Amino acid sequence: MSERGSGLVGLGEFGLIDRVTARLSYGPTVLLGPGDDAAVVAAPDARVVASTDVLVEGRHFRRDWSGARDIGHRAAAANLADVAAMGARPTALLVALCIPPDLASGWAEDLADGLAAEAATVGASVVGGDMSASPTLTIAVTVLGDLGSRPPVTRAGALPGDVVALAGRTGYAAAGLTVLSRGFRTPRLLVEAYRRPEVPYPAGPAAAGAGATAMIDVSDGLLADLGHVAQASGVAVDVRRDAFEVPRQMRDAAQALGVDPYTWLLTGGDDHALAATFPPAVALPAGWRPIGGVAAGSGVTVDGRQWEGPAGWDHFR
Repeated sequence: MSERGSGLVGLGEFGLIDRVTARLSYGPTVLLGPGDDAAVVAAPDARVVASTDVLVEGRHFRRDWSGARDIGHRAAAANLADVAAMGARPTALLVALCIPPDLASGWAEDLADGLAAEAATVGASVVGGDMSASPTLTIAVTVLGDLGSRPPVTRAGALPGDVVALAGRTGYAAAGLTVLSRGFRTPRLLVEAYRRPEVPYPAGPAAAGAGATAMIDVSDGLLADLGHVAQASGVAVDVRRDAFEVPRQMRDAAQALGVDPYTWLLTGGDDHALAATFPPAVALPAGWRPIGGVAAGSGVTVDGRQWEGPAGWDHFR
């Protein structure tokens, strides 16, 4: 077996770090990359947006369902989307890996490739992190971002009369997860959406520039995440089912698996779409579409009615 495919015991922690960091490149905001006690990243705005997310094998991903590069893309996307949802531009990622000692070194290198490639789509760089041995493969990512002199768009600014809008797609990753959990590998559109989400990163800063009053990354399900906006803003949110088109592949999979496709569309997570509220007079930026409205009150409804069943993913349920 080649060294690339061998376990990490022979290679060692610092050997693996050298292998991984040799694969990385750095953008202009990185003043000092890996190799010292800490990285140094420029913060032109004098404020830094920061967020952290953890992926645990068996809970958030399975190696028999996704390759290392795909998992790297997913891990980066989950964090980059959080920064975009604040109206900011991601600049840097820090990655901590807890790795079983018998994991092939090539798997870790491929993971790094996926992380770096996803970060590069928004001009960000992987600038450092940490590694440790662990019986459970765990990936913890911290992302930093720049607001570009704008105020952050939080969950707490939605007002009665605002329009609820969505950028990106929902339900595709959840449908792909259901397909995989039933032992299938098609439709490919849905499976690939689960493995590697397509996140509308530029839509976040565009929404901020257009005057969005509140915004959130849809990671746990649209209804659940809009529930966070409703609670933080002290308003009620209503979503229209007719604002969502069920693609053919999703409709066919739902029929074959006995699932209501709107369960995927309205409560499925991991696509990392962005949901925001806008004043009614604002022209929505490119890539955003209206899906509902904000009113006085509390909670989230669908077509004016309470949604029956879970509104999204709960990590402790």
